[in-house]
Amino acid sequence: MEIETHPLEPFLPAKSKLLMLGSFPPQKKRWSMEFYYPNLNNDMWRIYGILFFNDKNHFLNSTLKSFCREQIIDFLNKKGIALFDTASSIRRLQDNASDKFLEVVEATDVAALLRQLPECKAIVTTGQKATDTLRQQFDIEEPKVGDYSEFVFEGRAMRLYRMPSSSRAYPLALDKKAAAYRIMFQDLQILK
Repeated sequence: MEIETHPLEPFLPAKSKLLMLGSFPPQKKRWSMEFYYPNLNNDMWRIYGILFFNDKNHFLNSTLKSFCREQIIDFLNKKGIALFDTASSIRRLQDNASDKFLEVVEATDVAALLRQLPECKAIVTTGQKATDTLRQQFDIEEPKVGDYSEFVFEGRAMRLYRMPSSSRAYPLALDKKAAAYRIMFQDLQILK
């Protein structure tokens, strides 16, 4: 089976307080933009729209057929939110984006990412595959979905938040996903 390497560079704004880690992007044929959470069937940017702008379509373009990459990047830079994934290369065991059918060939060196983000105080994983892959690199107790565990990284107090997957395949209503993310963003003082 073909090995895919990550198609995007880590997005690491210098003043990031939070590092969000998914597992791996869907196949490019499903993308609506060249950035993270690019699939229109993924609710991440709708969750952000609800929480920060009270509008689930805030980051969609006027045709509602694509996310506005530049608008998202500007927002993430202002809020100090970094993005990447826990896998740098994978094999897809089926022709879809499901984590259940992803085999991680090479995990991302998350410690190297954190060293580039000296103000980062928290990591959020957005799915079980991302959580499992991250926990293979760090001695962190697995938090329940919607909660966090504390850990220390090179003398820095950190939190690992385990949030619901933003995939529409995850059986939780959009408003309930947003409610879980709201608590995390309030805890981190990113949403005031």
